Amino acid sequence: MSKKIGKAAALTATIAAAALLLSACGGQTTPAEGDGLSGAVAADGSSTVAPLAEAAADQFRDVEPGVNVTVATSGTGGGFKAFCAGETDISDASRPIKDEEAAECEANGIEFTEIVIANDGLAVVVNAENDWIEDITVEQLNKIWAPESEGVVTNWNQVDPSFPDVPLALFGPGTDSGTFDYFTGEINGEEGAIRADYSPSEDDNIIVQGVAGEPGGMGFFGLSYVEENADVIKALEVGGVYPTVETVQDGSYTPLGRPLFIYVSNASYTDKPEVKAFVDYFVANAVSIAEAALFVPLTDEQITVATEELATLG
Repeated sequence: MSKKIGKAAALTATIAAAALLLSACGGQTTPAEGDGLSGAVAADGSSTVAPLAEAAADQFRDVEPGVNVTVATSGTGGGFKAFCAGETDISDASRPIKDEEAAECEANGIEFTEIVIANDGLAVVVNAENDWIEDITVEQLNKIWAPESEGVVTNWNQVDPSFPDVPLALFGPGTDSGTFDYFTGEINGEEGAIRADYSPSEDDNIIVQGVAGEPGGMGFFGLSYVEENADVIKALEVGGVYPTVETVQDGSYTPLGRPLFIYVSNASYTDKPEVKAFVDYFVANAVSIAEAALFVPLTDEQITVATEELATLG
């Protein structure tokens, strides 16, 4: 799944050794002291990946307080637009870059490297007071969210006759979201295929508020937001499997388990020491950062791959 453009020389043995140590022990690798760097690192993209990037920025600030890392959330698609226009150093993404986005980067001379930085379970959530469903099938999700259900499937009792007479109130990411692309592709069979009569937002917190405010509310977003809002929403099992760190890592939470990405501008990494330092830190500490941000950490195999991807930069 990895895409890399314009590979460069390998990193030093020190960085590789640090990443291998992380793979072996799953701990945090923190430099003893900063290099006194200054400057700015600009990241934009997925609202799902944003808490992860923000956690990395917060931890990195303790190491290099002179570097200002900003994390914007215009959605995965919006992030790639800015990234391919040369406006950012890093693009946070909850899906792989599309061919047309990669072509835009190439046309603008933006060479990049894709790095899987964490895992995520895309959670299907309902109002915390919902007491009639704990487990939902892919077929039921399709019945609720398919384009042909617009204006037709509007009540929970239409999803299953045993469910109560409660209006459906649907909330989800907007079209610039990688979560939107992933969910619609897996549930409705085509990216972008969805009923139009739902409330979209690129801000997952707004989706949480929507679901929490409606007895018949349903939405979908990254697993980390479930744990942070467990008092007002609840996640459903999908096909009998609840989304957890273990079920996402072992692949049993299907089809809504997925990797998360950062895309790094090769030029920014090579020419801007502050970008290189931040990306090196992010990858070397990927496990502890994911845990701090309530994401599913990389597996040992994924850590090895991430280290290899980083080693293509110089």
